[in-house]
Amino acid sequence: MKIIWTKSAVLNLESIKSYIAQDSQYYAVELIEKVFGAVEKLSVFPRLGREVPEIKKENIREIIYRNYRILYRIDTEVLYIIAIIHAARDFNQVKLNQWEIF
Repeated sequence: MKIIWTKSAVLNLESIKSYIAQDSQYYAVELIEKVFGAVEKLSVFPRLGREVPEIKKENIREIIYRNYRILYRIDTEVLYIIAIIHAARDFNQVKLNQWEIF
């Protein structure tokens, strides 16, 4: 299955990397590499993650890596990475693009 990163997910990841890099560039790069590794598994096992409880749609799922929720949407032949959200954030306050969650 093909994986496409949405603009908002890329911006989330860049923001996370910048924040961690304030303390350690090494750990920032390592985290990004590990997130990409976790996402790559979805190309073979797209239903690996669970349904997102707050959204309650079968095609909107998430995997957890360390303290981050990686949200994605499954379409017929494509998997869209929607967002990377720190688990401590209040999900109801997160602004997701509605067109990415249809």
